[in-house]
Amino acid sequence: MDRLLELGPEFWAAAGETLYMVALTMLFGGAGGFLLGLGLYATRRGGLLPNTVVNNLLNVVINFFRPIPFIIFIAAVQPLTRAVIGVGIGTDAAIFALSLAASFAIGRIVEQNLLTVRPGVIEAARSMGAGPWRILRTVVVPEALGPLILGYTFIVIAVIDMSAMAGLIGGGGLGYFAQLYGFRQFEPVVTWAAVLLIVVFVQVVQYVGNWLARRVLRR
Repeated sequence: MDRLLELGPEFWAAAGETLYMVALTMLFGGAGGFLLGLGLYATRRGGLLPNTVVNNLLNVVINFFRPIPFIIFIAAVQPLTRAVIGVGIGTDAAIFALSLAASFAIGRIVEQNLLTVRPGVIEAARSMGAGPWRILRTVVVPEALGPLILGYTFIVIAVIDMSAMAGLIGGGGLGYFAQLYGFRQFEPVVTWAAVLLIVVFVQVVQYVGNWLARRVLRR
């Protein structure tokens, strides 16, 4: 416990780094994944903007990258990370890798949740003269908002988990803190302090996500 108290500043700095990585990952990866999901949904056969070539291409890209374990993915995309942001290690590099990985997972979740919208609702909008883009914006997304919130909640928790591996490329965060000051220095109290704070983050995210989803579904 004394060691944990000594590491107090480093502990809270690591917590801040975790929140920073998760927030920016969800900003960039969340937006990218949402667009991928919309593309998959709209271009499927019988969709609002059917396009077999685009749909197959999106499916191939997502199905190729999504199954790759993040610990391998983060190393595999290092050349791309260096080309885009100029460095292959550090917090920014970790955010780039996290955002890419999250976007592929989010894309599939968004597509699946949009498919829950009843066809009759879409046909009613069409009968009133609404175009494909207007239907997506004003009918499909609002109708699927509750499930989308739950899907994004799941992804936020997954990103918190993945951020623990960011220490492999110097990204910092609670995972790196637990490994450096806990595991390597044989300080189980330090390790468990990081674990418990991660659990707290997850519980808060899940609670807020469930609350928001309930609010939306009761409209």
